[in-house]
Amino acid sequence: MSWRHVIDVYDLLDDPRVNGDAVAAYLRGVGATDVEVRTVTGAKGSTDFVRVLVPGAAGRRSGGTAPTLCVVGRLGGLGARPEQIGFVSDGDGALVAVATAAKLASMRERGDVLTGDVLVATHICPNAPTRPHDPVPFMDSPVDIATMNAHEVDATADAVLSVDTTKGNLVCNEVGFAISPTVKEGWILRVSPDLLAVQQRVTGRLPVVLPLATQDITPYGNGVHHINSILQPATVTAAPVVGVAITTETAVAGSATGATDLRSVEAAVRFCIEVAKDFGRGACSFYDADEFARLVELYGPMTHLQAPAARRP
Repeated sequence: MSWRHVIDVYDLLDDPRVNGDAVAAYLRGVGATDVEVRTVTGAKGSTDFVRVLVPGAAGRRSGGTAPTLCVVGRLGGLGARPEQIGFVSDGDGALVAVATAAKLASMRERGDVLTGDVLVATHICPNAPTRPHDPVPFMDSPVDIATMNAHEVDATADAVLSVDTTKGNLVCNEVGFAISPTVKEGWILRVSPDLLAVQQRVTGRLPVVLPLATQDITPYGNGVHHINSILQPATVTAAPVVGVAITTETAVAGSATGATDLRSVEAAVRFCIEVAKDFGRGACSFYDADEFARLVELYGPMTHLQAPAARRP
């Protein structure tokens, strides 16, 4: 179970003074040995990117060949101060990511070493802006999506889990978490049966799937509606990407406070950990490689959907 780490991380992040160094100190205190913090300033303020590597027994860090999983905690900010006081719903992505890193580091220190390396990345911003969105307002961020992707999506990753609060919609109406179909190089593929199996064993319930439209996987800035930024990592990598969406029955604004359900968060943390265990040892696949190759053979590549929209005069 991951409750201790979830509660400790929530208390850590629910602080107007929290920064990347505080998060790094906490992670080192629970056993993490490879933590990086980078402060980046954008047009609307600054944020601290935190990256953690938890080495596996047969991972590339130790000279092995086991695949690497990247877990991205996607968000605009942890808080919308001074407009809102306290931890906002949008912060759940960072909460899941940091708690996942903490639990994996603690496991490794105790001797439960996974097979493959796990990279965890997110950013820490207690004072982020907001922006309009339908049906409820979104959190904005001090930095743009391209900057987030550059600091959070690792080029060496063989697969990516992108965790994001996904409550501000009317298309996924379950309390808990949902997983998306696999997105790879512009293709929305079928939902991974292996990941559905992990979701079921973690929750003890039938799986919940986040519906995606093609426009949801295109880069931000093209003027079309996106469910949120959960699949933006898929625009900058050839690795398969799956969204892990923290969901609710009703539409909840990303800037809303008092909206974090720790049961949903803890279940999402366990899901990320279980996927990391299985993926590193080759027991979990994000997609069918032969089926993907057949789709490309029949219909051609879809990588143009990963590219930013062409500028028109």
